[in-house]
Amino acid sequence: MTDYAQLLNPEQCAAATAGDGPLLVLAAAGTGKTRTLVYRVAYLTESGVDPENILLLTFTNRAAREMIERARGQVGEAVGTLWNGTFHHICNRFLRHFAKRLGYANDFTILDQDDSRSLIDQCIRAVVTRKRDFPKREVIASLISSAANRAIPLGDVLAESSEEILFHGDQIHDIAHRYEEKKRELDAMDFDDLLVNGLRLLREHPDVCEFYQRKFRHILVDEYQDTNLIQAQMVDLLAEKNRNLMVVGDDFQCIYSWRGANFRNIMDFPKRWHDAKVIKLERNYRSTPDILNVANACICGNPEQFQKTLRPTRAGRRKPQVYFLHDGEEQAYAVTSLVRRYLDEGYSLGDIAVLYRAHFHSIELQMVLGRTRLPFRITSGVGVFEQAHAKDVIAFLRLCENPRDYLAFLRFLCLFPKIGEKSVEKYWSKLGSRFDASSAEARETLLAAAPAAARDFLKPVLSLFADYHTACDADGRMGADVLRILCDVFYSGYLQRVYDNAEDREEDVRELARQIEKHPRGVPGFLEEVALLTNVDAEYAQMQEDETPRLHLSTVHQAKGLEWPVVFVIWTSESMFPSSKAVESSSDDSEERRLFYVAVTRAKDELVIASPSMRVMRDGSTFFCKPSRFVKEIPRSLLQEHYGFSRY
Repeated sequence: MTDYAQLLNPEQCAAATAGDGPLLVLAAAGTGKTRTLVYRVAYLTESGVDPENILLLTFTNRAAREMIERARGQVGEAVGTLWNGTFHHICNRFLRHFAKRLGYANDFTILDQDDSRSLIDQCIRAVVTRKRDFPKREVIASLISSAANRAIPLGDVLAESSEEILFHGDQIHDIAHRYEEKKRELDAMDFDDLLVNGLRLLREHPDVCEFYQRKFRHILVDEYQDTNLIQAQMVDLLAEKNRNLMVVGDDFQCIYSWRGANFRNIMDFPKRWHDAKVIKLERNYRSTPDILNVANACICGNPEQFQKTLRPTRAGRRKPQVYFLHDGEEQAYAVTSLVRRYLDEGYSLGDIAVLYRAHFHSIELQMVLGRTRLPFRITSGVGVFEQAHAKDVIAFLRLCENPRDYLAFLRFLCLFPKIGEKSVEKYWSKLGSRFDASSAEARETLLAAAPAAARDFLKPVLSLFADYHTACDADGRMGADVLRILCDVFYSGYLQRVYDNAEDREEDVRELARQIEKHPRGVPGFLEEVALLTNVDAEYAQMQEDETPRLHLSTVHQAKGLEWPVVFVIWTSESMFPSSKAVESSSDDSEERRLFYVAVTRAKDELVIASPSMRVMRDGSTFFCKPSRFVKEIPRSLLQEHYGFSRY
């Protein structure tokens, strides 16, 4: 057999070569979790376990493929018969054999996202007579999916929603019921149904459950801290007979409760499996000792967790740096200047990442990066100015400034009920191929021409055009205020009806208002800069095709599992990171602290933390914020502190 003690450290070897029985492997960040799982598969195979009797559950098919390829390189082609893949993939395999037990044909259809949305749209049309203020199908789909993944009633999900959504609660329940009936009629399941019905199959049909219990002598689960209640119950049920269950995860990195991950799954594992052996992987191969000291300090404040201490294997370098800055603008220029310093030290742009708690935290930085011509990649999504909600409000501002901007007129008017492109063409012609927002006559003409369904929404918005031009100067303050009022009287409700992440999008819009307010040339200057930035984005798209190195911008959630030599963590200020909204909704800061830990442990060589002390609030007022509690709790001896940043 392979000499595993030579290939693995003592803790990894103990996990990979463990005997029978339940095993919880607590794999801290950068400690070789994947390597341990690969060698566990190899060890079981070399010990005589038929790969067909091993089940490996992962959260991405890519992770499963990588593990199998690495195991194949160790023990040969036989490992290819091992059952592996995501929970959805494995449930699909179960159901292809036994779906008839649940009233489906074994060749049932799996609905993709577009199919599912179309079906929900049919249900909405059957239930809703006045669709003008009703949530879009994507929002309904998100609500139904949240209930399924969290294994809670739809009513509980609705109770957590905005008033805009809750107002339509009875109709949403009706739509969800019809959606289930239609899927049955079509002999179809959506993605969430694979999990729900996979667990139902095992629970309601003991013979099927026993068949798979006997088949899977060993079950391995990756990223166990990310499992939802359905997935954890399924694993427990499948492992009940042979009791050979190895779950690998890190309670310190449980950061996805908002999409159904249940922290209790990993914390209560030793309670559910009383004889479980617990092995901790704490030797970190990624980061310098200085970064690990900060990581250990920031996570120790959580009251409920498996205590682990990251231990370095690399040599020391230099202490992480923390910059206490005036505001977001100083932060943005500090980041760009420091990035250039790291480039001078020999790093490439692709070696550097800027991480943040929420996407809107990056908007000011995106603008400054555009001005300074530093190429960047938005790992957490497309650039803000390429997103629909930003384009919508920018169209409103363009129309305020330029009466002949037909494209802005078209985009903005199409946001309103019963108004489409042909209608807009008629309005434009009636107005003389221009819309003078400062003219009361033009506004009245447009309102009279609009369909009745749109007028209640359109009237207060047209008043905003008047307010914008009454101010005459249309400076940054006026433009910012008008954009905020636009959110209050119309656009916030529109976002709630159209998008399942409406609050995040509204934060983006309000951040754009803050940028307008700060711009030395107000709205006209802001619009010019946006136009230039979007053209720069087109250049960056070409760079991406050429694989040109670029700076990474990402939310911390999207960065989990990734690593970079140099990492910046920005907006580490109270109410920003930790998010005040997240803390209020969960009654403590434990998940936010885990999120900060994940951000810190992405860094290999260099860590820079930025903490601005002032920001403009949603209503335009100035708020002085303290440094994040997570930063304040780090012993000063572990950090190199800077107060302010000179741009020269």
